[in-house]
Amino acid sequence: MSNQGNNKLRPAARRKARQLSLQALYQWHMAQANVSDIDAQFRTDNDFSKIDGEYFSELLGEIPKQLDELDGAVEPLLDRSLDELDPIERTILRIGAYELLRRHDVPYRVVINEGIELAKRFGAAESHKYVNGILDKMAAAVRSPEVNNHRKS
Repeated sequence: MSNQGNNKLRPAARRKARQLSLQALYQWHMAQANVSDIDAQFRTDNDFSKIDGEYFSELLGEIPKQLDELDGAVEPLLDRSLDELDPIERTILRIGAYELLRRHDVPYRVVINEGIELAKRFGAAESHKYVNGILDKMAAAVRSPEVNNHRKS
């Protein structure tokens, strides 16, 4: 079986892809480096045998391309401007927004939970609560049938 097939069966491989994507997107944001250079660097510096490499590349490649749309989906839910957010929180919200809008194969509760876990690991002390609130509001808005169906059960 290919590594790709194994990664689809292992949530840990997807989680690790999100973690590395967060770090790579943070680097892209802060250094304004080329996405393909960052991708190559991360693949050289990390053992991708336990990482969903396709998902990592998708997040790293697509989020910068869709930045205006993703930020536009997040910003109305914030209590401050996007520029006032900590860069880690901003990046986590962009990953969550991308998954909620583009990856309907990922349940909304997984998106929210993964955002919370990223914020706990990489963000400020209480940022996970903020990330949770924003992603929960976004999920209710963009995936209302899925959210309503879950809340009824």
